[in-house]
Amino acid sequence: MRCATHPDTETDLRCGKCGRPICPECMVRTPVGVRCEECANLKRLPTYEVSAKQYITAVGVGLGTAVATGFIWAFMVKASPFILFTLLISAAIGYAIGELISLVTNRKRGVGLQVIGCISVVVCFVVFYLVVQYLFVSLFSLFMVIGLAIAIAVVIMRLR
Repeated sequence: MRCATHPDTETDLRCGKCGRPICPECMVRTPVGVRCEECANLKRLPTYEVSAKQYITAVGVGLGTAVATGFIWAFMVKASPFILFTLLISAAIGYAIGELISLVTNRKRGVGLQVIGCISVVVCFVVFYLVVQYLFVSLFSLFMVIGLAIAIAVVIMRLR
């Protein structure tokens, strides 16, 4: 018997649903047995199926939140410039951006939303840095880079 998809390959396997001959390269293991790709009907989980409208909404909410939190954070740092405070706020900003993106996309997940979240976090840090530098003093340090890394890690974990 020859595989229906690969006629050069001999096989003794058949699809458990339609009975078509399949080779080990074509077979898909399912809980009810071996199936061909068509009968297995593989689909992505609905959690990872994000529509274009949801991506656009996520971009709007992510960037809006980033700009707003960047301004708020700049004035908070002026009141309390402690290093630990900066790292905690960074984690909170990453969580807030990730949570809001998750909420507006109906708790969807995926790499695209993670990228949007990371870009939003970077925009937040840029807004923060520009406002602090313009209104107050130059405030760039290694802790800002660590804070950015923490915020990016939190937003990625939130949207994974």
